Amino acid sequence: MAQITASVAQFYNRTMELRDKRVDGWILMDSPLPTLLLCLSYVYGVTSLGPWIMKNKESLNLRKALVAYNFFMVLFSVYLFMELWLSGWGTGYSYRCQPVDFSHSPKAMRMANACWWYYFSKFIEFADTIFFVLRKKFNQVTLLHVIHHGCMPMSVWFGVRFTPGGHSTFFGLLNSLVHIFMYTYYGIAAMGPKYTKFLWWKKYMTTFQLMQFIGIIVHAFQLLFIDCNYPKAFVWWIGGHAVMFFFLFMDFYKQAYLRRRTTPKSNKITNGHLATLNGHTNKQSNGLHNGLHNAPQHVHENGHSKSKTH
Repeated sequence: MAQITASVAQFYNRTMELRDKRVDGWILMDSPLPTLLLCLSYVYGVTSLGPWIMKNKESLNLRKALVAYNFFMVLFSVYLFMELWLSGWGTGYSYRCQPVDFSHSPKAMRMANACWWYYFSKFIEFADTIFFVLRKKFNQVTLLHVIHHGCMPMSVWFGVRFTPGGHSTFFGLLNSLVHIFMYTYYGIAAMGPKYTKFLWWKKYMTTFQLMQFIGIIVHAFQLLFIDCNYPKAFVWWIGGHAVMFFFLFMDFYKQAYLRRRTTPKSNKITNGHLATLNGHTNKQSNGLHNGLHNAPQHVHENGHSKSKTH
């Protein structure tokens, strides 16, 4: 046992020697343990502790909070997109091969800072699930939803710790753009049933999300055929995530927009709204939430979304 512990410690130390020393001392960056503990606390909180606390309590009416939160996330997503654009992708980054600039130049440090804020945004997105728990929508706290939100901060931590910039930040750029539209959709939906008429573009939102995954897949995996000074491990990590979410959301697209044409009405409609989400037939499922990236909500109750995925 002591030998295993020593080997793990040695591997950890060797790996951390590869870290980007520019982010030493930044909040939550010096060790992966705080991020891991926050992720595990989130999982425990929304699957066990939260439902236990709310079990004998009335569900909370959070319409105003939902509206405020969603439109705050719109503004935050605009900020992230603009920072990633101005610090690289709109000011000289190569879409074919972009190594990480590890210098302390203002532009390189601005990109590293944008990457950290993108990482931090994944903790803010925990609120998506917390709102479900406080409103006692426990059936929407699905396994896929929790896994997605629970692992994203840890996944992004590695990018900020070792490669805060360069090729794979394209993922953050596209994801932030998608989130602008996604949270706009959620914010309008949370305003109440009378605003439903403004949500006709749900199908196009899902299509946009699928296009996002295709763009990330092509952009990431091209480095497998190009000599580029960028770590292949991150190419596989980002590209693999995109492939997984593409197929999951394509399955959702088929369920939501194609199969319903041949499905008996009684099986696909709940309270006048489609009940099959994200490729799953669970009624009022939350679907897959993905950071990266996600099918829009389309079941509402008292002006609140009953399903939302990222």
